[in-house]
This record gives sequence, structure tokens and C-alpha cells, in this order.
Amino acid sequence: MVSTMGTLAVVHPAAHAQSSVSLYGVVDEGLDYTSNVQGHSQWKMSSGDAQGSRWGVKGSEDLGGGYKAVFQLENGFDVNNGRLMQGGRMFGRQAYVGVSNDSYGTVSMGRQYDSLVEFLAPLTANANWGGYLFEHPYDNDNTDNSFRLNNAVQYYSANFGGFQFGATYAFSNTPGQISTNNAQSVGASYTNGGLSLALAYLNVTNPGGNSAGAVATDNAAFFAERQRVFGAGFNYALGNATVGFVYSHTDLRNPVAYSYISGSIVPPGQSVSSLKFDNFEVSGTYHVTPAFMLGAMYDFTQAKLDASGGSSKPKWHTVGLMADYNLSKRTDVYVMASVQKAESAHTGTAFDFAYGGADDSSSSDRQTVARIGLRHKF
Repeated sequence: MVSTMGTLAVVHPAAHAQSSVSLYGVVDEGLDYTSNVQGHSQWKMSSGDAQGSRWGVKGSEDLGGGYKAVFQLENGFDVNNGRLMQGGRMFGRQAYVGVSNDSYGTVSMGRQYDSLVEFLAPLTANANWGGYLFEHPYDNDNTDNSFRLNNAVQYYSANFGGFQFGATYAFSNTPGQISTNNAQSVGASYTNGGLSLALAYLNVTNPGGNSAGAVATDNAAFFAERQRVFGAGFNYALGNATVGFVYSHTDLRNPVAYSYISGSIVPPGQSVSSLKFDNFEVSGTYHVTPAFMLGAMYDFTQAKLDASGGSSKPKWHTVGLMADYNLSKRTDVYVMASVQKAESAHTGTAFDFAYGGADDSSSSDRQTVARIGLRHKF
């Protein structure tokens, strides 16, 4: 979803190998209104709601024989104050180096996205066109890439008649604990005309369990013994319209905390052995003109919380609407809103309240977030 310009091609006088380096980025800023954040309404300037603000450098070098070296370094930042995102990392969004071949695919190493983000997320409203206000509750399936994988070795196949697949293994990097805070992920996609299909799987042991692992302590969303996610979906484009459906299932074993809200996900005085989410999303877009797009989505999520004091099934309904107008090829203005209603299961946790992507959860079962934003890509 980013464009590049300013590509520099260099020919080495000895090896005659062609190299290219591209600088690219996104600056997304706007004004948000939230109906209820811990009992108070809120107006605030917010960076990166539709698309995370970033700048990056990527490039390649021809190695001969159809092979090339590739790299990408991508920084995330907050437009409001210039601070680094992703836990203060210089290149917290992506940082990798690899070798690529048009016939055999790409092997890369570094900080990278898992297969859910690479294959399934592009079919969701939040990753495709709407931004994080349209994520599934708590981004439980990571389709809005709340975390990346450190220490990752990834294979991404070539395109075989519209079919692609990939696999990732992320190391724990902890002496004597190879299975602590590591990750495995696989995915595949198929595109034919207006039809796009994808499925993906992710398994993380002890997310947030240490600072050196696949999902570091300062980058984890859920802290648990294990986080396992499976999902599948499709998009179908016909003329100016596109419709889509995505299902994902998240299974957390012995979860203890969630990092993006102040409330607890564990009932008072109890422990939680299992937390599962089932997400069902339908979405659609319509281009009124080539420059003007309307989008809508609905997500129903049901969770099952197994605590020492008993089981409960909280639910959430999320509706998202967006209108986006391109002022040019690289600049657009947009308005969006999300409304979430939580069906309380009287869990005694944060799950009894709505949390629609604001700074914190609501003090009631409803939360509305509205935004007007300006985005520029370079």
C-alpha cells in the first residue's frame, strides 16, 4: 500500500551488476473523537489510524544467474511528536536481508511479518483499506500486525499462476531455551481475476516471555504460554465493487495480560487456563469514481474464557464505515468511524466493556471512534 520514487540504479564497473535503492514512506495524520475512554469523551490528534506512518529504504543487487540480494529497513513514527513507534525501535516495522530468485522465491532473515499478516491480512478491512479502527477485538489474530517476529527466517515462494505460499520460523535467541518465545507460521494465497483466496497459521510459544525472543516483551499484545491462530478468507472484485469474508480463530493458553489497555483480562482472584476468539468479518468497498471510494465492514467476535471460577462467553459487534477521496496519486483525505458494542458475559474483566481501537476501553458496553484524516505517500 505504499508507493516508491527516487530509485537510483548503479552499475558496478567491474561486475556490471545492477543495484537499486528506493526511499518510500507514508505520513498519516488526523483528528479523532472517541465517545468514551474510561468514562470520558476524547478529542485528540492521532497518527497512523488508516495506515501506520513510516519511512523506509529497500533495495536489491543483481548477483547473476537470476539471483539478487534484497533488503528492507522500515521505520515507524508518530507524526504528532516525532517519536519512534514499535517500542522505540529504529526499524521496528521491518528489517531484513535476503536472496531472491524470480523462479524459486525469496529467503530472508531479520524482523519480519508472520504469514497471517503476509497472506490473510490483505483480505481484511483493517489491513486492506480501513486501518486499525476496524481490527478484530484486541487484534487477537494479529491481522493488524500488533507484533512482528524478531530473529525470523522466512521463505516466500515465486508466483505460480496466481498461487503463492510462504513459511517463517522465528528463533528464541535465548541460551538453553530454544522453544521459549519462538514462532512458526505458514500461509498461502491464490488470485485469479477478481477472486483472491488465502489461509494462514501462526504459533507463538510464550509471547512476551523475554526481550530477546520472537515476540519481545515490549512488542507483545497478549502475554501467554502459547498463542495459536488460524484463518482463511476471500475477496471478490466485480466492476467497481469488492466484497470479502474472513474467519479467524485464536487460541491462547494460560493468558495473563494484554498490553494495550489498563484493564485486566483475568477475573479478580482467579487464573485463566484458556482464552479463545472466533472472528467473522464481512466487508465491501465501492469506487464511486476512480478517486472516490466508500467502504463498510462488520465483524462479530465471540470469545470463550475458561477461568478457575468458571467459563464465560463475551461477544463484540463492530461496524466500520469509511469514505476516501484521492486528491492526487499520492495524497488522499478520508473520514471513518467505528462503532463497537460488547455483550457482557459478566466476566469481571475488561471484556465486559467495548474497546474499538481507542487509547483504552470504554467504561460501558459501547464505544464510537470517528476520524478525519490526511495521508500522503512518497
